[in-house]
Amino acid sequence: MAKPDNSRRNFLKAAGSSLITAGAAAGFGMSASAAGAAQSCAVPTKAAQKAITPQMALQMLAEGNARFVQGKMLQCDYLQQARATAGGQFPFAAIVGCIDSRASNELIFDQGIGDIFSARVAGNFVNDDILGSLEFACAVTGAKLIVVVGHTECGAIKGACDDVVMGNLTQTLANIKPAVAAVSGYEPNRSSKNAAFVQAVADKNVALTIAKIRQRSSILSGMADRGEISLAGCMYDVHTGRVRFM
Repeated sequence: MAKPDNSRRNFLKAAGSSLITAGAAAGFGMSASAAGAAQSCAVPTKAAQKAITPQMALQMLAEGNARFVQGKMLQCDYLQQARATAGGQFPFAAIVGCIDSRASNELIFDQGIGDIFSARVAGNFVNDDILGSLEFACAVTGAKLIVVVGHTECGAIKGACDDVVMGNLTQTLANIKPAVAAVSGYEPNRSSKNAAFVQAVADKNVALTIAKIRQRSSILSGMADRGEISLAGCMYDVHTGRVRFM
């Protein structure tokens, strides 16, 4: 299992609904310039990335989701951002999310081009390829945070609950089966028809994915132990647009 991150847990407890106001920046030791950059369309620079702590990175995502929920998303010129990042990238976070069309990481966290790495696969799990990508994101490129994002009404989770067999999807869903097995109870209806069971599996899948990142990557677990990065999990509600950090 992943080791407890007390600073992150304290942050999440203080966040309550996980939607944090910009006024909290000083409490996290965020400089005025970093706080401003977190709420602007400026593309990340190497200096700005270096100044961001893992806890600040988590705050920036929570604030972005707050803007998304409130309908106050930044109005950025994405073509200008594309041009500005053509020579290099300095994202502050890496996100493992689902392929679901309703759960675009850049949109739900209100981030622009160059802000985050985004690895997406049905069921938001990790394999060797995604672990290697996360190692690149953090150890090579300097991202300070890894977030595993699950979501409600997940078709991949439902498929795993129903033991769906279909072509290559069968192997994809096999990566989620440990979460199904780890959730006890809910008899006699342990299927996609039981919404509570499906959500319990979705939550467990996020937790197991975080644990797997630590277990399968000595590079990332070492960085986390040294405080260079942090690992977090959250659940996106497709009905409300809100992200609940776990």
